[in-house]
Amino acid sequence: MTSSVSSVSSAAVSSAEDLARLDAVSLAAAIRTKAVSPREVVEAVIDRIERRDGPINSVCTIAREQARQAALAAEAAVMHGEPLGPLHGVPVGIKDVTQTAGIRTTFGSKLYETNIPAADAEVVRRLKAAGAIVVAKTNTPEFAAGANTFNEVFGVTRNPWDVRLSAGGSTGGGAAALAAGLFPLAEGTDFGGSLRVPASFCGVVGLRPTPGLTPLRPSALPWDSLRVSGPMARTAQDVALAMEAIAGPCAGSPISLPVTMDGLLDKVRAFSAKGLRVGYVDDVSGVGIDSGIAALCRRAARVLEEAGAVVEETVLDLADGREAFPVLRGAAVLLTHRSRMDQIDRMGKNLAGNIAYGKSLSLAQVVEAEAARARLWERTCAFFSRYDVLLTPCVPVPPFPVEQNHPTHIAGQPMKSYIDWIAPTYVLTLVGVPTASVPAGLDVNGLPVGLQVAAPRLGEATVLGVARVMQELVPTKTIAPGFAA
Repeated sequence: MTSSVSSVSSAAVSSAEDLARLDAVSLAAAIRTKAVSPREVVEAVIDRIERRDGPINSVCTIAREQARQAALAAEAAVMHGEPLGPLHGVPVGIKDVTQTAGIRTTFGSKLYETNIPAADAEVVRRLKAAGAIVVAKTNTPEFAAGANTFNEVFGVTRNPWDVRLSAGGSTGGGAAALAAGLFPLAEGTDFGGSLRVPASFCGVVGLRPTPGLTPLRPSALPWDSLRVSGPMARTAQDVALAMEAIAGPCAGSPISLPVTMDGLLDKVRAFSAKGLRVGYVDDVSGVGIDSGIAALCRRAARVLEEAGAVVEETVLDLADGREAFPVLRGAAVLLTHRSRMDQIDRMGKNLAGNIAYGKSLSLAQVVEAEAARARLWERTCAFFSRYDVLLTPCVPVPPFPVEQNHPTHIAGQPMKSYIDWIAPTYVLTLVGVPTASVPAGLDVNGLPVGLQVAAPRLGEATVLGVARVMQELVPTKTIAPGFAA
């Protein structure tokens, strides 16, 4: 084990700054070969968070003591030749709605401002079992209710590409931290687009897995298939490595699938787009789209032809989901917070509004929403009988001023609600297929634009394989320019 990072090959790491910004796959390999020590890695990451996070406010709690203790144990395991997990010594940020034993978990709510859980959520337990080290909790809207990351406990998270702009949400803290090079992996949740929207705004890769593939426990709604846990990173290969660690059956989840993702990284590395049938859709939700974003995503999709894919521009109409999703979301939010109804006056505007909307729903509305969801599923099945992959823009607007709760118009058309602008992501939530946002390039203002990649259920290898090819064919900076040094 080296005593300083300066002994690592200059091709990989030349300073503590480089070490903190290294991708997860390379970092795990360097630790396994004793090129660097887990203690060096953790100290470099903590130092970088302390020095560089201020302007973006992506991290709400630094787990200094726990991370340092875990690093000592990880280093001892390497030195004693013990079996090492795939993420051994790799730092990870955990979304502040995911419980972490002994580390403050506030849910972005004043109700839980001092809450310290006694046990880890199952996804955290699995990350630790794979060797990952929890270094931080990342900022989120209150109870993840919103696609712009701010709350009354920690304030607003800003976009590293332009700190005047939103980082998206609700896993905005994780996405911003990755784009600022604070650590290599982030855990998050996705309901209406909470992993994909911030990934798009911040220029990283966020995966919403097939429901039931990753554990969401504890959960107030164990039978729910709309909310999932998943990974985010700067590269598709890092996301694959994290998925290997967290996917698999969970006895405590009634919707858990008897499937693992063993060997996913190798499949993603070996993936070939030759002969792949790709259907590109400009506007899958009918909400409209900024013309510049549409042009950039269409051009990125066509680049796959260079890798041998057959790309066709086509139509998939999931617009019915714009009426169905808010209803199903409202019902889920009401159920989730039914035990906190007497504290609604202490909640933020977005969360309180969601609960009030849930209370206003009729049984007929919920029934019609489920019927619409069934129609969307049949259309999606028909689409994937013709194509192997769906490509569609992730977010229809560029990052907006961070002071705004949400965009009010798209291409001149007013939005019906504060979540209508993320319809391109939440309509794919409704059909339950694996979907990732991957950078498609930079817009005219030099800001990242994300392209959604979707495949049939359990097609994570295809989704991440396409994302990997896209990152190779359309190379985009993985760390925002202001944080690249």
